[in-house]
Amino acid sequence: MFWRSVVGKLAITILLLVSFVLFILTVLLLEFFENFHIDQAENDMMQTATKVSHMVVQYDNQQLALETAERVKDPASTLAVIYENGDSWSSESINSDLGKLNSKWLKEESNLMEAISSGENVKKQIFLPDGNTKVMIVGTPVNQNGAVFVYQSLDIVNKTKAETTKIIFLAAGIAIILTTIFAFFLSTRITSPLIKMREAAFDLTRGEFNTKVPILTHDEIGELAMAFNRMGRQLKFHINALRQEKEQLSSIVSSMADGVITFNRNSDMLITNPPAERFLENLYYENDVEMSEINNKAPVPLDEILTNVIHDEKEAIHEINIQGRTWVMIMTPLYDQTYVRGAVAVIRDMTEERRLDKLRKDFIANVSHELRTPISMLQGYSEAIVDDVAESREDKNELAQIIHEESLRMGRLVNELLDLARMEAGHIQLNKESVDVESFVERILKKFKGLAEENNVELDLTKHISNHQINIDQDRVEQVLTNLIDNAIRHSNEDGKVHVVIESNTADFNVSVNDNGSGIPEDDLPFVFERFYKADKSRMKNSKKRGTGLGLSIAKNIIEAHNGSITVNSKVNEGTTFTFKLPLQEK
Repeated sequence: MFWRSVVGKLAITILLLVSFVLFILTVLLLEFFENFHIDQAENDMMQTATKVSHMVVQYDNQQLALETAERVKDPASTLAVIYENGDSWSSESINSDLGKLNSKWLKEESNLMEAISSGENVKKQIFLPDGNTKVMIVGTPVNQNGAVFVYQSLDIVNKTKAETTKIIFLAAGIAIILTTIFAFFLSTRITSPLIKMREAAFDLTRGEFNTKVPILTHDEIGELAMAFNRMGRQLKFHINALRQEKEQLSSIVSSMADGVITFNRNSDMLITNPPAERFLENLYYENDVEMSEINNKAPVPLDEILTNVIHDEKEAIHEINIQGRTWVMIMTPLYDQTYVRGAVAVIRDMTEERRLDKLRKDFIANVSHELRTPISMLQGYSEAIVDDVAESREDKNELAQIIHEESLRMGRLVNELLDLARMEAGHIQLNKESVDVESFVERILKKFKGLAEENNVELDLTKHISNHQINIDQDRVEQVLTNLIDNAIRHSNEDGKVHVVIESNTADFNVSVNDNGSGIPEDDLPFVFERFYKADKSRMKNSKKRGTGLGLSIAKNIIEAHNGSITVNSKVNEGTTFTFKLPLQEK
C-alpha cells in the first residue's frame, strides 16, 4: 500500500509538517489582520472625531461646522456631537442598522462618558441599544463637558476580515499543493535508489550476485549504494568459496570407500554417502523396516550408540554383523564449541578382511594337511627301504615308485601354489597370440583320447565356429581346458560321456564341458573355485591320481585375466557342466 511505502511515509510526513506550520501561521495571520483592521478603523474614526472636535471649537457657525463634519466622515459611519449645554447632534449613515444615536443611551454608558468626565479619548466595541448591532465607537472630548463620538458597524471590518481570510486560505491551499508536489518529487528522488537497492537485494536472495546498484549521487545514499555493491561482491566471493568447499567435501565423502553418516542430537541422519546407504539398506532389512525419504531417524542399534556417544562425549567403536557381513563403526561426537551438537559415524565393511583372515588360516591348515600326507608317506616308505623291510628288488622298486609319485605331487602342489599366488597378486602375464580354434581344440581332445578309452568314457566334440582365428594366451587356455576335461573324465562313471561344445564368433569364445558323472552337491557349488576344494573321494572313479585341489581356482584366475567368466551347473548323479566365456573384442 502507498502509505506503507517509504515514498508515502516521507511525503505524508512533509505534508503534515507543512500543513501544521501553515495552520499555525494562518491562525496567527487571521488574528493579526483582525486586530489590524479594527485598529485601522478605530484610528480612522478617531482622526475623524478629532477633526470634528476642532471644527466645533473653532467654528463660530455651528451649522457650518456640522455640515463640514458631515462631509469629512465616512458615509458608512455615524457622527454624534454632545455639547456643553447637554444638546446633541447626530449625522445620517448609509448603514440603516446604525440609525440615529440616542444621546440618553450615551450618557448612561459610563465607559463612553469617560471622554467627557476624564477628558480622554475612548475606543470601545459595544452593542447598540437594540442589542443586535455591534459597533466600534470612538470618542474625543470637546471643551470641558462636550464630546464627539464616531461609530461604525463591525460588519465592514468582518467583510474585510473575510476577504483577508479567503486570501490566506487560498495561499495556504496553493502552498499545500506545491508542498505535496515537492514532497512527492523529493521522496521519489530519495527513494528511487532505495527501490533499486531493494530489487538488487531480491536478486541477491535468488543467487544473482552480479547485480549492481547504479550510483547516481555522492551523498549518503550514493555511499550506501557503493557499500551495497561491495557487499554483493563479498557475498559472491564467500558463497563461491563455500560452494567449492562444499563440493570438495561432498566429492571426498562420496568417493570414500568407507561409509559416513552424520547425526544431530535428535537422531536425525543428515548426510550419508553410497557405502553408508548400502549399510543402512541391510540394517533396515534386518530390522524389517522400510526405507523412506521421510523416515530419516537412526535405526537400531545406531540410535543407542548415538545416545551413549552424546551422553559420554567419547568415541565409540562397535562391530555389527548384518546379513552375513561384518561392519566396524567408529562414532565420534561433533562439537559446537563445548556443546555436543551431534556425531559422525565412519563405517567400514570388514567382510573381505575377515574372509581373507579366514582364508589365510584355512590356507595354512590346508597346505599343512596336503603336505603332511606325502611327507608322511615319503618318510614311511624311505624308512622301509632303509630298514630293509622290503626284501626283494621288486618291493623296493615299488616303494621307490610311490616315493617318486608323492614327490612329484608335492612339486605340483608347490608350483601350483606359486602360480596361484602370482595370479591372485595380479602378476599374471598373458602372451596373447592368434590361434586357429579348430586345430587348437582338436589337439587338446586328441591328448585325452587315450585317457577316455582307458576309463571307458566317450569323449565327443561339437563345434560352432564362425570365427576361426582368436587372440588368446594359448598355453593358459589349454591349461584351463585340460583341467576341466581331466576332471570330467575322472568323475564320470564307466560307459559315461563327456561332451565338449565349442562356439566361436566375432564377439566371444565359449567353451562348455559336460559330463554325466556323479555331480557336485548343491552345498559345495559355491566353493568349487576355492583353493584346495576336492570332491568326495567316493564319487571319484579314478582315485589313483589325486589332484591338489588348486586346478579350478587357477582356471578361474586365468579366465578372469582374459576378462572372461566361468560358471558351473551340477546335479548329483546327473552330471556337471563347466562353462567359460572369453570376450574377443577389446573394451
